[in-house]
Amino acid sequence: MTLTPAPFRDDLAQGPAGGRAFWATASDGVRIRLGHFPAAEGRGTVLLFPGRTEYIEKYGRTAADLAKGGYHTLVIDWRGQGMADRLLDDTRTGHVDVFEDYQKDVAAMLDAARALDLPRPYHLIAHSMGGCIGLRAVTEDLPVASCVFSGPMWGIRIAPAMRPAAWALSWGIDRLGHGHRIAPGTKSESYVTWQPFEDNQLTTDADMFDYLRGHLAAEPRFHLGGPSLRWLYQALAECRLLARRPSPDLPCLTFCGTNERIVDTARIRQRMDNWPGSTLHWVEGGEHEVLMESPETRNRITAQTLALFDAASAGKPARSA
Repeated sequence: MTLTPAPFRDDLAQGPAGGRAFWATASDGVRIRLGHFPAAEGRGTVLLFPGRTEYIEKYGRTAADLAKGGYHTLVIDWRGQGMADRLLDDTRTGHVDVFEDYQKDVAAMLDAARALDLPRPYHLIAHSMGGCIGLRAVTEDLPVASCVFSGPMWGIRIAPAMRPAAWALSWGIDRLGHGHRIAPGTKSESYVTWQPFEDNQLTTDADMFDYLRGHLAAEPRFHLGGPSLRWLYQALAECRLLARRPSPDLPCLTFCGTNERIVDTARIRQRMDNWPGSTLHWVEGGEHEVLMESPETRNRITAQTLALFDAASAGKPARSA
């Protein structure tokens, strides 16, 4: 694989020293961006799958915590967001043609991890939409020794009375050739630029909220608004498909805030109740982004995550890469 240097806002990330970014090309020609945050030790590498609207630099602080535990971190800008190729003329609308296309980005990320000779075993941390992408990946033998999910999008929180309408509207308008239009009830501006800290659905930590706002004020290329109707239909269909799949034979932790208001917590409970060797941790008072909560919460989650990684690395080899 050919990797070329890409822009990287180290000043915004606040990650471990030596962070850098690369361009990579997926099998269908879409250009994605990958960020490597190094660690002094080489206990393994975390493949970090961000959520919708997110970007590499947002996880600088998380990577710094993982580096203290001896783990390198490789983060991805999915197609359609961050500095990766945007897929619509309206670059502020989140879009994907087919949800499975994200697996092409996963494949490019794995190729890059090998090209960079990052230490093994690999482990997965996947947040929100990244949790949906990550679940498919681990059911299709992603070569990781363990996995951690944060507010995973295994279902989208929609009022039961509105769910049939969401399916019908997203499917019907896409069939009429208007699937590129932004989903009703969403905005073209990034969430933290217009939502006050009070009652935001991401974090209860004011410092972290300001950290995220500062990123968007400093770097226009990070901005992304609501999803397209095609993205919505594809996401609903992907969640339904994955709900029918058995969980893989992998150690797993999932963290979810008790005030989660974006993803479907019933789907999370159901999955974790039927995943042998897994544990579901509820973060009291936490919002959607528990990795962006208070330092105390983040420290506790990091400690549990590193304990899982260390035990999984010692207990059995990762799947063949």
